[in-house]
Amino acid sequence: MTDPIRDSDEPISAADLLEAVLRHASAVGAVLVLLWPAARGASETFGWLPLWLLAMPLSACWALRRFRAPPVREAAPLRRERRRRGRAQAVRRGAAPPLRRQRQAAA
Repeated sequence: MTDPIRDSDEPISAADLLEAVLRHASAVGAVLVLLWPAARGASETFGWLPLWLLAMPLSACWALRRFRAPPVREAAPLRRERRRRGRAQAVRRGAAPPLRRQRQAAA
């Protein structure tokens, strides 16, 4: 991985920036798990804390490396939806009375 903080004129890709953030989050999570005993436990809200402090950032970093994100494109002009021509829009009719009532009314 290239360093996202560099003296280059080329733009930093979103994947490189995200990878740097995930590495930083993983390092902070590792320090918390090692130095703060409460971070090794579980909470009612989040569950097992080492999962969120270490495993999730590391697995996201692995997924980002393994499955690279597509490059960010310039903002494309909005496309208008194509309209089908030649066909009329279906019209909803009122509910037809059940067949039993029609038969009883005819008799």
